[in-house]
Amino acid sequence: MTASTQDIDQLAKGGRTNIAGFALRLLARIPFLFIAGRIYGPDLVGRFALAVVVVELAALVATLGLKRGLAQALSKADRPHVCVVWDAMAVAFFAALAASAFLSAFPQIMYPNSPITGLDRWLPIIIVASAWSDVALAALAYRRNVKAAVTARAVVEPWTISIAAWVFSYFTIRDGLVLSYVASMIAALIASMVPFVRSYGLPYGWSPHLRPLLALARTNVPLAGADALEWGTRNVDRFILGVLFEPRIVGIYYMAQQVASLPQKLKTSFDPILGPVITEALARDDRPAIANQVRQVAFWIIAAQLGLALMGSIPGEAVMGVVGPQFVAGTAALAFLLTAEALASTGAVSETALVYMARHRNLMISGAMLTFQVVLSFVLVLAIRQLGWPREWQAAGPAFALMLSLGLTSVLKARLLAGLLATSVSPLRWPIVWAVLAAIVVGGAFTALPRRLEWVELVIGVPAIAAVYCLILWRYAFGPADRALFVKAPTTAALPQEGSATA
Repeated sequence: MTASTQDIDQLAKGGRTNIAGFALRLLARIPFLFIAGRIYGPDLVGRFALAVVVVELAALVATLGLKRGLAQALSKADRPHVCVVWDAMAVAFFAALAASAFLSAFPQIMYPNSPITGLDRWLPIIIVASAWSDVALAALAYRRNVKAAVTARAVVEPWTISIAAWVFSYFTIRDGLVLSYVASMIAALIASMVPFVRSYGLPYGWSPHLRPLLALARTNVPLAGADALEWGTRNVDRFILGVLFEPRIVGIYYMAQQVASLPQKLKTSFDPILGPVITEALARDDRPAIANQVRQVAFWIIAAQLGLALMGSIPGEAVMGVVGPQFVAGTAALAFLLTAEALASTGAVSETALVYMARHRNLMISGAMLTFQVVLSFVLVLAIRQLGWPREWQAAGPAFALMLSLGLTSVLKARLLAGLLATSVSPLRWPIVWAVLAAIVVGGAFTALPRRLEWVELVIGVPAIAAVYCLILWRYAFGPADRALFVKAPTTAALPQEGSATA
Protein backbone atom coordinates (compact mmCIF):
# COMPACT_ATOMS: atom_id res chain seq x y z
CA MET A 1 0.00 0.00 0.00
CA THR A 2 1.42 3.38 -1.01
CA ALA A 3 1.78 6.26 1.45
CA SER A 4 -0.88 8.23 -0.44
CA THR A 5 -3.36 5.35 -0.22
CA GLN A 6 -2.62 4.90 3.48
CA ASP A 7 -3.24 8.63 4.02
CA ILE A 8 -6.66 8.46 2.35
CA ASP A 9 -7.51 5.36 4.38
CA GLN A 10 -6.56 7.20 7.58
CA LEU A 11 -8.68 10.18 6.54
CA ALA A 12 -11.59 7.91 5.69
CA LYS A 13 -11.31 6.08 9.01
CA GLY A 14 -11.16 9.35 10.94
CA GLY A 15 -13.94 10.74 8.79
CA ARG A 16 -16.23 7.80 9.55
CA THR A 17 -15.70 8.28 13.27
CA ASN A 18 -16.25 12.01 13.09
CA ILE A 19 -19.29 11.83 10.81
CA ALA A 20 -20.84 9.57 13.43
CA GLY A 21 -19.87 12.19 15.98
CA PHE A 22 -21.41 14.90 13.81
CA ALA A 23 -24.70 12.98 13.71
CA LEU A 24 -24.61 12.65 17.50
CA ARG A 25 -23.83 16.37 17.85
CA LEU A 26 -26.75 17.19 15.55
CA LEU A 27 -29.16 15.09 17.59
CA ALA A 28 -27.90 16.61 20.85
CA ARG A 29 -27.89 20.24 19.68
CA ILE A 30 -31.50 20.26 18.50
CA PRO A 31 -32.93 19.85 22.04
CA PHE A 32 -30.82 22.78 23.26
CA LEU A 33 -32.04 25.04 20.48
CA PHE A 34 -35.64 24.02 21.21
CA ILE A 35 -35.27 24.54 24.97
CA ALA A 36 -33.42 27.84 24.63
CA GLY A 37 -35.88 29.18 22.09
CA ARG A 38 -39.11 28.02 23.71
CA ILE A 39 -38.26 28.44 27.42
CA TYR A 40 -35.73 31.26 27.63
CA GLY A 41 -36.79 33.38 24.64
CA PRO A 42 -34.84 35.59 22.21
CA ASP A 43 -33.84 38.29 24.74
CA LEU A 44 -32.03 35.94 27.14
CA VAL A 45 -30.66 33.92 24.22
CA GLY A 46 -29.24 37.13 22.76
CA ARG A 47 -27.43 38.07 25.99
CA PHE A 48 -26.08 34.54 26.30
CA ALA A 49 -24.93 34.53 22.67
CA LEU A 50 -22.89 37.71 23.10
CA ALA A 51 -21.26 36.53 26.32
CA VAL A 52 -20.31 33.17 24.87
CA VAL A 53 -18.81 34.71 21.74
CA VAL A 54 -16.31 36.66 23.87
CA VAL A 55 -15.55 33.77 26.23
CA GLU A 56 -14.95 31.35 23.37
CA LEU A 57 -12.60 33.79 21.67
CA ALA A 58 -10.63 34.18 24.90
CA ALA A 59 -10.42 30.39 25.29
CA LEU A 60 -9.23 30.01 21.71
CA VAL A 61 -6.51 32.64 22.12
CA ALA A 62 -5.47 31.01 25.42
CA THR A 63 -4.52 27.81 23.54
CA LEU A 64 -1.89 29.90 21.67
CA GLY A 65 -2.33 27.91 18.47
CA LEU A 66 -1.69 24.57 20.17
CA LYS A 67 -4.85 23.05 18.69
CA ARG A 68 -2.95 22.88 15.41
CA GLY A 69 0.66 23.43 16.50
CA LEU A 70 0.92 20.68 19.09
CA ALA A 71 1.14 17.94 16.46
CA GLN A 72 4.14 19.66 14.88
CA ALA A 73 5.75 20.25 18.28
CA LEU A 74 5.39 16.57 19.17
CA SER A 75 6.73 15.39 15.82
CA LYS A 76 9.93 17.43 16.34
CA ALA A 77 10.32 16.92 20.10
CA ASP A 78 13.54 15.54 21.56
CA ARG A 79 11.95 15.22 25.02
CA PRO A 80 9.39 12.64 26.18
CA HIS A 81 5.98 13.42 24.76
CA VAL A 82 4.44 13.48 28.22
CA CYS A 83 6.66 16.45 29.08
CA VAL A 84 5.81 18.28 25.86
CA VAL A 85 2.06 17.93 26.29
CA TRP A 86 2.17 19.05 29.92
CA ASP A 87 4.29 22.03 28.88
CA ALA A 88 1.48 22.87 26.50
CA MET A 89 -1.11 22.44 29.25
CA ALA A 90 0.89 24.81 31.47
CA VAL A 91 1.01 27.45 28.71
CA ALA A 92 -2.74 27.18 28.16
CA PHE A 93 -3.44 27.31 31.90
CA PHE A 94 -1.62 30.59 32.55
CA ALA A 95 -2.94 32.19 29.35
CA ALA A 96 -6.49 31.18 30.29
CA LEU A 97 -6.08 32.55 33.82
CA ALA A 98 -4.99 35.90 32.39
CA ALA A 99 -7.97 35.98 30.03
CA SER A 100 -10.37 35.05 32.83
CA ALA A 101 -9.05 37.79 35.10
CA PHE A 102 -9.32 40.40 32.36
CA LEU A 103 -12.92 39.59 31.39
CA SER A 104 -14.03 39.31 35.03
CA ALA A 105 -12.63 42.79 35.62
CA PHE A 106 -14.34 44.20 32.50
CA PRO A 107 -17.54 42.17 32.06
CA GLN A 108 -19.17 44.85 29.91
CA ILE A 109 -17.10 43.48 27.01
CA MET A 110 -19.31 40.38 27.16
CA TYR A 111 -22.55 42.33 27.55
CA PRO A 112 -22.23 45.48 25.40
CA ASN A 113 -25.98 46.07 25.06
CA SER A 114 -27.38 45.12 28.48
CA PRO A 115 -26.60 45.59 32.21
CA ILE A 116 -24.48 43.15 34.26
CA THR A 117 -26.67 40.99 36.53
CA GLY A 118 -26.56 37.74 38.48
CA LEU A 119 -23.66 35.46 37.61
CA ASP A 120 -22.65 37.37 34.47
CA ARG A 121 -19.31 38.56 35.85
CA TRP A 122 -18.14 35.04 36.75
CA LEU A 123 -18.70 33.32 33.41
CA PRO A 124 -15.05 33.82 32.26
CA ILE A 125 -13.82 31.44 34.96
CA ILE A 126 -14.75 28.59 32.63
CA ILE A 127 -12.11 29.65 30.07
CA VAL A 128 -9.50 27.40 31.72
CA ALA A 129 -11.70 24.33 31.24
CA SER A 130 -12.32 25.10 27.58
CA ALA A 131 -8.63 25.75 26.81
CA TRP A 132 -7.44 22.62 28.61
CA SER A 133 -10.01 20.48 26.85
CA ASP A 134 -8.86 21.77 23.44
CA VAL A 135 -5.18 21.08 24.17
CA ALA A 136 -5.89 17.62 25.58
CA LEU A 137 -7.90 16.66 22.49
CA ALA A 138 -5.15 18.00 20.21
CA ALA A 139 -2.63 15.80 22.01
CA LEU A 140 -4.90 12.76 21.62
CA ALA A 141 -5.41 13.55 17.93
CA TYR A 142 -1.64 13.28 17.43
CA ARG A 143 -1.95 9.66 18.50
CA ARG A 144 -4.92 9.18 16.14
CA ASN A 145 -7.43 9.07 18.99
CA VAL A 146 -10.32 10.96 17.40
CA LYS A 147 -12.90 9.00 19.37
CA ALA A 148 -12.10 11.13 22.43
CA ALA A 149 -12.95 14.32 20.54
CA VAL A 150 -16.20 12.80 19.32
CA THR A 151 -17.14 11.74 22.84
CA ALA A 152 -16.28 15.07 24.44
CA ARG A 153 -17.54 17.46 21.75
CA ALA A 154 -20.33 15.50 20.08
CA VAL A 155 -21.83 13.60 23.00
CA VAL A 156 -20.88 14.93 26.42
CA GLU A 157 -20.81 18.68 25.75
CA PRO A 158 -24.03 19.13 23.72
CA TRP A 159 -26.10 16.67 25.75
CA THR A 160 -24.94 18.27 28.99
CA ILE A 161 -25.89 21.79 27.89
CA SER A 162 -29.28 20.56 26.63
CA ILE A 163 -30.15 18.70 29.83
CA ALA A 164 -28.72 21.41 32.09
CA ALA A 165 -30.63 24.17 30.28
CA TRP A 166 -33.85 22.30 30.91
CA VAL A 167 -33.03 21.53 34.58
CA PHE A 168 -31.84 25.06 35.42
CA SER A 169 -34.95 26.57 33.84
CA TYR A 170 -36.87 25.36 36.93
CA PHE A 171 -34.56 27.30 39.27
CA THR A 172 -33.36 30.42 37.45
CA ILE A 173 -34.40 31.64 34.04
CA ARG A 174 -32.03 34.61 34.28
CA ASP A 175 -28.84 32.56 34.81
CA GLY A 176 -29.99 29.20 33.44
CA LEU A 177 -28.20 29.43 30.10
CA VAL A 178 -24.95 30.62 31.69
CA LEU A 179 -25.00 27.79 34.23
CA SER A 180 -25.79 25.21 31.56
CA TYR A 181 -22.83 26.42 29.47
CA VAL A 182 -20.51 26.17 32.47
CA ALA A 183 -21.78 22.65 33.19
CA SER A 184 -21.19 21.57 29.59
CA MET A 185 -17.62 22.90 29.56
CA ILE A 186 -16.77 21.12 32.84
CA ALA A 187 -18.25 17.88 31.52
CA ALA A 188 -16.29 18.22 28.26
CA LEU A 189 -13.09 18.83 30.23
CA ILE A 190 -13.57 15.65 32.24
CA ALA A 191 -14.33 13.68 29.06
CA SER A 192 -11.12 15.06 27.50
CA MET A 193 -8.77 14.66 30.45
CA VAL A 194 -9.61 11.05 31.27
CA PRO A 195 -8.40 9.61 27.92
CA PHE A 196 -5.57 12.19 27.84
CA VAL A 197 -4.14 10.95 31.15
CA ARG A 198 -4.65 7.34 30.10
CA SER A 199 -2.73 7.95 26.86
CA TYR A 200 0.13 10.17 28.06
CA GLY A 201 0.15 9.55 31.79
CA LEU A 202 0.76 11.92 34.66
CA PRO A 203 3.89 14.11 34.45
CA TYR A 204 6.05 12.36 37.05
CA GLY A 205 9.38 14.14 37.38
CA TRP A 206 8.24 16.88 35.01
CA SER A 207 8.91 20.55 35.65
CA PRO A 208 7.87 23.36 33.31
CA HIS A 209 10.72 24.59 31.10
CA LEU A 210 10.30 28.35 30.86
CA ARG A 211 12.39 28.85 27.74
CA PRO A 212 10.76 26.06 25.68
CA LEU A 213 7.35 27.29 26.84
CA LEU A 214 8.05 30.82 25.63
CA ALA A 215 9.54 29.49 22.38
CA LEU A 216 6.49 27.29 21.84
CA ALA A 217 4.14 30.22 22.39
CA ARG A 218 6.17 32.47 20.09
CA THR A 219 6.34 29.84 17.36
CA ASN A 220 2.60 29.33 17.51
CA VAL A 221 1.64 33.00 17.23
CA PRO A 222 0.76 32.64 13.50
CA LEU A 223 -1.23 29.50 14.27
CA ALA A 224 -3.04 31.22 17.14
CA GLY A 225 -3.72 34.16 14.85
CA ALA A 226 -5.08 31.88 12.13
CA ASP A 227 -7.36 30.13 14.64
CA ALA A 228 -8.55 33.45 16.07
CA LEU A 229 -9.19 34.95 12.65
CA GLU A 230 -11.07 31.87 11.42
CA TRP A 231 -13.15 31.87 14.58
CA GLY A 232 -13.65 35.63 14.34
CA THR A 233 -14.90 35.32 10.77
CA ARG A 234 -17.70 33.04 12.01
CA ASN A 235 -18.58 35.05 15.11
CA VAL A 236 -17.81 38.74 14.57
CA ASP A 237 -21.21 39.13 12.92
CA ARG A 238 -22.84 38.29 16.24
CA PHE A 239 -20.79 40.92 18.05
CA ILE A 240 -21.58 43.53 15.39
CA LEU A 241 -25.27 42.85 15.89
CA GLY A 242 -24.78 43.26 19.64
CA VAL A 243 -23.43 46.74 19.02
CA LEU A 244 -26.16 47.75 16.56
CA PHE A 245 -29.26 45.96 17.88
CA GLU A 246 -31.05 44.97 21.08
CA PRO A 247 -30.62 41.44 22.56
CA ARG A 248 -33.83 40.16 20.91
CA ILE A 249 -32.41 40.63 17.40
CA VAL A 250 -29.13 39.04 18.47
CA GLY A 251 -31.05 36.07 19.89
CA ILE A 252 -32.94 35.50 16.63
CA TYR A 253 -29.72 35.69 14.64
CA TYR A 254 -27.93 33.40 17.10
CA MET A 255 -30.52 30.69 16.60
CA ALA A 256 -30.09 30.90 12.83
CA GLN A 257 -26.33 30.83 13.35
CA GLN A 258 -26.53 27.74 15.56
CA VAL A 259 -28.57 25.85 12.99
CA ALA A 260 -26.16 26.92 10.24
CA SER A 261 -23.06 26.10 12.30
CA LEU A 262 -23.94 22.40 12.37
CA PRO A 263 -22.48 21.88 8.85
CA GLN A 264 -19.34 23.72 9.97
CA LYS A 265 -18.72 20.95 12.50
CA LEU A 266 -18.06 18.61 9.58
CA LYS A 267 -14.90 20.53 8.71
CA THR A 268 -13.72 20.84 12.29
CA SER A 269 -14.43 17.14 12.74
CA PHE A 270 -11.76 16.33 10.15
CA ASP A 271 -9.15 18.64 11.73
CA PRO A 272 -7.92 16.11 14.33
CA ILE A 273 -7.00 13.56 11.64
CA LEU A 274 -6.21 15.87 8.69
CA GLY A 275 -3.58 17.92 10.54
CA PRO A 276 -1.34 14.97 11.55
CA VAL A 277 -1.68 13.37 8.08
CA ILE A 278 -0.57 16.60 6.39
CA THR A 279 2.37 17.09 8.77
CA GLU A 280 3.55 13.55 8.00
CA ALA A 281 3.32 14.20 4.25
CA LEU A 282 5.27 17.43 4.72
CA ALA A 283 7.94 15.57 6.69
CA ARG A 284 8.53 13.29 3.69
CA ASP A 285 8.08 16.25 1.26
CA ASP A 286 5.25 14.48 -0.58
CA ARG A 287 3.44 17.48 -2.08
CA PRO A 288 1.23 15.51 -4.51
CA ALA A 289 -0.07 13.57 -1.49
CA ILE A 290 -0.96 16.82 0.30
CA ALA A 291 -2.87 18.07 -2.76
CA ASN A 292 -4.70 14.74 -2.95
CA GLN A 293 -5.59 14.88 0.74
CA VAL A 294 -6.91 18.44 0.49
CA ARG A 295 -8.97 17.70 -2.63
CA GLN A 296 -10.41 14.55 -1.12
CA VAL A 297 -11.41 15.96 2.26
CA ALA A 298 -12.65 19.24 0.73
CA PHE A 299 -14.92 17.28 -1.60
CA TRP A 300 -16.33 15.20 1.23
CA ILE A 301 -17.02 18.32 3.27
CA ILE A 302 -18.46 20.50 0.51
CA ALA A 303 -20.70 17.68 -0.69
CA ALA A 304 -22.10 17.18 2.80
CA GLN A 305 -22.40 20.90 3.55
CA LEU A 306 -24.25 21.65 0.33
CA GLY A 307 -26.72 18.88 1.14
CA LEU A 308 -27.29 20.24 4.64
CA ALA A 309 -27.59 23.78 3.26
CA LEU A 310 -30.31 22.68 0.86
CA MET A 311 -32.14 20.75 3.58
CA GLY A 312 -32.04 23.73 5.93
CA SER A 313 -32.58 26.72 3.63
CA ILE A 314 -35.25 25.55 1.18
CA PRO A 315 -37.77 24.85 4.00
CA GLY A 316 -36.11 27.60 6.09
CA GLU A 317 -39.26 29.05 7.64
CA ALA A 318 -40.39 25.63 8.81
CA VAL A 319 -36.93 24.88 10.25
CA MET A 320 -36.76 28.14 12.22
CA GLY A 321 -40.36 27.70 13.30
CA VAL A 322 -39.39 24.52 15.15
CA VAL A 323 -37.16 26.59 17.45
CA GLY A 324 -40.03 29.02 18.08
CA PRO A 325 -42.41 31.16 16.03
CA GLN A 326 -40.57 34.36 17.03
CA PHE A 327 -37.41 33.03 15.36
CA VAL A 328 -38.92 32.67 11.86
CA ALA A 329 -37.67 36.21 11.20
CA GLY A 330 -34.16 34.74 10.99
CA THR A 331 -34.92 32.67 7.86
CA ALA A 332 -33.02 34.95 5.46
CA ALA A 333 -29.98 34.97 7.73
CA LEU A 334 -30.17 31.17 7.94
CA ALA A 335 -30.08 30.81 4.14
CA PHE A 336 -27.04 33.11 3.83
CA LEU A 337 -25.21 31.39 6.70
CA LEU A 338 -25.79 27.88 5.35
CA THR A 339 -24.56 28.93 1.91
CA ALA A 340 -21.54 30.57 3.54
CA GLU A 341 -20.51 27.32 5.21
CA ALA A 342 -20.58 25.48 1.89
CA LEU A 343 -18.52 28.21 0.17
CA ALA A 344 -15.99 28.14 3.01
CA SER A 345 -15.15 24.45 2.66
CA THR A 346 -12.27 24.64 0.20
CA GLY A 347 -10.60 27.55 1.96
CA ALA A 348 -10.96 25.94 5.38
CA VAL A 349 -9.35 22.68 4.25
CA SER A 350 -6.65 24.52 2.30
CA GLU A 351 -5.81 26.43 5.46
CA THR A 352 -5.03 23.17 7.25
CA ALA A 353 -2.01 22.85 4.94
CA LEU A 354 -1.26 26.57 4.67
CA VAL A 355 -0.74 27.00 8.42
CA TYR A 356 2.32 24.77 8.01
CA MET A 357 3.50 25.82 4.53
CA ALA A 358 2.74 29.56 4.34
CA ARG A 359 1.48 30.57 7.75
CA HIS A 360 2.19 34.29 7.41
CA ARG A 361 0.59 34.65 3.98
CA ASN A 362 -2.36 32.63 5.21
CA LEU A 363 -2.63 34.98 8.17
CA MET A 364 -2.55 38.03 5.90
CA ILE A 365 -5.38 36.68 3.73
CA SER A 366 -7.49 35.85 6.80
CA GLY A 367 -6.90 39.26 8.34
CA ALA A 368 -7.69 41.14 5.13
CA MET A 369 -10.90 39.19 4.52
CA LEU A 370 -12.05 39.60 8.13
CA THR A 371 -11.58 43.36 7.78
CA PHE A 372 -13.53 43.26 4.52
CA GLN A 373 -16.32 41.30 6.23
CA VAL A 374 -16.59 43.72 9.17
CA VAL A 375 -16.68 46.82 6.96
CA LEU A 376 -19.21 45.27 4.57
CA SER A 377 -21.40 44.18 7.51
CA PHE A 378 -21.70 47.73 8.83
CA VAL A 379 -22.27 49.13 5.33
CA LEU A 380 -25.05 46.65 4.58
CA VAL A 381 -26.85 47.13 7.90
CA LEU A 382 -26.76 50.93 7.60
CA ALA A 383 -27.79 50.84 3.92
CA ILE A 384 -30.76 48.54 4.62
CA ARG A 385 -31.70 50.73 7.59
CA GLN A 386 -31.78 53.77 5.31
CA LEU A 387 -34.24 51.94 3.09
CA GLY A 388 -36.57 51.60 6.07
CA TRP A 389 -36.69 47.80 6.03
CA PRO A 390 -37.59 45.87 9.23
CA ARG A 391 -34.83 45.37 11.83
CA GLU A 392 -34.93 41.60 11.34
CA TRP A 393 -34.07 42.13 7.65
CA GLN A 394 -31.30 44.56 8.57
CA ALA A 395 -29.78 41.84 10.75
CA ALA A 396 -29.35 39.62 7.67
CA GLY A 397 -26.71 42.05 6.34
CA PRO A 398 -23.80 40.55 8.35
CA ALA A 399 -24.83 37.06 7.18
CA PHE A 400 -24.59 38.15 3.54
CA ALA A 401 -21.23 39.80 4.25
CA LEU A 402 -19.99 36.55 5.81
CA MET A 403 -21.12 34.54 2.80
CA LEU A 404 -19.29 36.81 0.36
CA SER A 405 -16.17 36.99 2.52
CA LEU A 406 -15.88 33.23 2.97
CA GLY A 407 -16.37 32.63 -0.74
CA LEU A 408 -13.56 35.03 -1.65
CA THR A 409 -11.33 33.58 1.08
CA SER A 410 -11.75 30.09 -0.35
CA VAL A 411 -10.72 31.25 -3.80
CA LEU A 412 -7.61 33.07 -2.50
CA LYS A 413 -6.41 30.30 -0.19
CA ALA A 414 -7.01 27.54 -2.72
CA ARG A 415 -5.02 29.47 -5.34
CA LEU A 416 -2.17 30.08 -2.88
CA LEU A 417 -1.98 26.41 -1.90
CA ALA A 418 -2.23 25.29 -5.52
CA GLY A 419 0.75 27.49 -6.33
CA LEU A 420 2.79 26.04 -3.47
CA LEU A 421 1.94 22.46 -4.45
CA ALA A 422 2.14 23.10 -8.22
CA THR A 423 -1.21 21.36 -8.75
CA SER A 424 -4.91 22.06 -8.35
CA VAL A 425 -6.62 21.54 -5.00
CA SER A 426 -10.14 22.31 -6.23
CA PRO A 427 -12.70 19.74 -5.03
CA LEU A 428 -15.46 20.86 -7.42
CA ARG A 429 -17.09 18.29 -9.70
CA TRP A 430 -19.90 18.94 -12.17
CA PRO A 431 -22.29 16.31 -10.72
CA ILE A 432 -22.49 18.50 -7.57
CA VAL A 433 -24.23 21.15 -9.68
CA TRP A 434 -26.69 18.60 -11.06
CA ALA A 435 -27.46 17.32 -7.57
CA VAL A 436 -28.06 20.86 -6.24
CA LEU A 437 -30.42 21.76 -9.10
CA ALA A 438 -32.40 18.53 -8.66
CA ALA A 439 -32.71 19.11 -4.91
CA ILE A 440 -33.92 22.69 -5.48
CA VAL A 441 -36.66 21.44 -7.81
CA VAL A 442 -37.83 18.80 -5.32
CA GLY A 443 -37.64 21.18 -2.36
CA GLY A 444 -39.46 23.94 -4.25
CA ALA A 445 -42.38 21.60 -4.84
CA PHE A 446 -42.77 21.02 -1.11
CA THR A 447 -42.46 24.70 -0.15
CA ALA A 448 -45.27 25.48 -2.61
CA LEU A 449 -47.70 23.53 -0.40
CA PRO A 450 -50.23 25.53 1.69
CA ARG A 451 -48.98 26.85 5.06
CA ARG A 452 -51.22 24.45 6.97
CA LEU A 453 -49.13 21.62 5.48
CA GLU A 454 -45.84 23.12 6.63
CA TRP A 455 -45.15 20.00 8.66
CA VAL A 456 -45.00 18.07 5.37
CA GLU A 457 -41.95 20.19 4.40
CA LEU A 458 -40.07 18.86 7.40
CA VAL A 459 -41.34 15.31 7.68
CA ILE A 460 -41.33 14.42 3.97
CA GLY A 461 -39.73 17.33 2.12
CA VAL A 462 -36.38 17.38 3.92
CA PRO A 463 -35.77 13.60 3.49
CA ALA A 464 -36.82 13.90 -0.17
CA ILE A 465 -34.31 16.69 -0.76
CA ALA A 466 -31.58 14.63 0.90
CA ALA A 467 -32.49 11.47 -1.03
CA VAL A 468 -32.40 13.10 -4.47
CA TYR A 469 -29.18 14.97 -3.71
CA CYS A 470 -27.36 11.94 -2.29
CA LEU A 471 -28.54 9.61 -5.05
CA ILE A 472 -27.10 11.82 -7.81
CA LEU A 473 -23.84 12.32 -5.93
CA TRP A 474 -23.41 8.62 -5.24
CA ARG A 475 -24.19 7.67 -8.83
CA TYR A 476 -22.26 10.31 -10.73
CA ALA A 477 -19.75 12.07 -8.42
CA PHE A 478 -18.39 9.45 -6.04
CA GLY A 479 -15.38 7.37 -6.99
CA PRO A 480 -13.66 4.51 -5.11
CA ALA A 481 -11.79 6.89 -2.80
CA ASP A 482 -15.03 8.67 -1.90
CA ARG A 483 -16.85 5.43 -1.16
CA ALA A 484 -13.98 4.49 1.19
CA LEU A 485 -15.54 6.95 3.62
CA PHE A 486 -18.50 4.59 4.00
CA VAL A 487 -16.73 1.24 3.80
CA LYS A 488 -14.39 -0.11 6.45
CA ALA A 489 -10.97 -0.53 4.86
CA PRO A 490 -9.15 -3.85 5.12
CA THR A 491 -6.23 -3.99 7.48
CA THR A 492 -2.75 -3.40 6.14
CA ALA A 493 -1.76 -6.97 6.97
CA ALA A 494 -4.40 -8.27 4.60
CA LEU A 495 -3.06 -6.26 1.68
CA PRO A 496 -0.10 -7.15 -0.54
CA GLN A 497 2.94 -5.10 0.43
CA GLU A 498 4.42 -2.67 -2.06
CA GLY A 499 7.03 -4.39 -4.15
CA SER A 500 5.98 -7.89 -3.14
CA ALA A 501 5.81 -10.68 -5.67
CA THR A 502 2.53 -11.58 -7.28
CA ALA A 503 1.37 -14.91 -8.42
